[in-house]
Amino acid sequence: MKIVAIETHHIRVPFTIGAEPTEFVGVRWTALETLFVRVVTDTGPDGWGEGFGHACCPATRAAVETQLGPAALGKNARDIRGVTHQLAQQVHLFGRSGPLAYALSALDVALWDIAGKEAGMPLWRMLGAGSPGRVTAYASLLRYGAPAAVAEACLRAVDRGYRHVKLHEVDPQTVGAARKAVGPGIGLMLDTNCPWTVDEAIAIAQRLKEHDLAWLEEPIWPPEDNGALARVRREGGVPIAAGENADSFHAFRDMFTTGAVDIAQPSVAKIGGISPMLQIATLAEAHCVRLVPHCAYFGPGWLASLHLHIALSPQAPFERLFIDLEASPYHDRVLAPDGFVTVPDGPGLGLDPDRDVLARYRVSKPGVVKID
Repeated sequence: MKIVAIETHHIRVPFTIGAEPTEFVGVRWTALETLFVRVVTDTGPDGWGEGFGHACCPATRAAVETQLGPAALGKNARDIRGVTHQLAQQVHLFGRSGPLAYALSALDVALWDIAGKEAGMPLWRMLGAGSPGRVTAYASLLRYGAPAAVAEACLRAVDRGYRHVKLHEVDPQTVGAARKAVGPGIGLMLDTNCPWTVDEAIAIAQRLKEHDLAWLEEPIWPPEDNGALARVRREGGVPIAAGENADSFHAFRDMFTTGAVDIAQPSVAKIGGISPMLQIATLAEAHCVRLVPHCAYFGPGWLASLHLHIALSPQAPFERLFIDLEASPYHDRVLAPDGFVTVPDGPGLGLDPDRDVLARYRVSKPGVVKID
């Protein structure tokens, strides 16, 4: 079963967050950009993947169309590990992370989608899990910046049924406002997106202890300084989470052996796809580190993350960005009514995107790499 074509679909869907957007990781977000990647075979089903993502979509798309895609043509779609290993080695001179890794992630997810469709089973079953039908989600807020706005957003999330909320703030006052708003019965997490030195992070973590955080996520710059992160974990008094910016299995190995984290958060659209996620999960278990996959997606990355979550960390809440999309290629299957998301039980990822929605919100004409 050979790969004969690879398509890219870059879409941009407006969303609201219940307030005026503030700058978040350098971007004033008003819409969600997603790169869908379709892998077509000569004798079997096609598959869908997603490469990171957001403002990085054009770079990831270029990596798919100019490097990974042409190199993948003619390869055996059933040989997931062989194909992805060969491609990663083939392009390593151009970078082991960033858009090339994101493009490889999309290809790997699409190949797993094909494998599940050919087997007639959802991925969660192929990974040895039993579906609960739905899973508890946590509301992953964007950055609001002011205590009153953060408190209001937390209350909206709770009113919608969420029992776990993650903030993306850097001011300890906003965390206090959030805890006061939701009370002691709601799980509260904080992702700071790498703002502080190690000493700053330790001091702030100690101030945050009174707010009973489930975890403090990525508190230091640079995020790959595992020795510094381990110091924050030892001295800050708050559980530490990290990993959405880690770029390989070996990066997680170093993170674990250094004792840097309590919770590991590999991101399926960044790390290389489903295949390395499974390896990282085994490694995390060996080091007694909880695995809670990162998910800032609503495309095939959402579905892949959900299947992995069910298989690898079913007791943890599943991350869902707390935004209201104008539309979705998966329609209401990306919603979280009463704080729960539904696990698809169709083969592969369980759903194919609605092509009409892809066309309606496309940024530019779909790209195609194919065998002549």
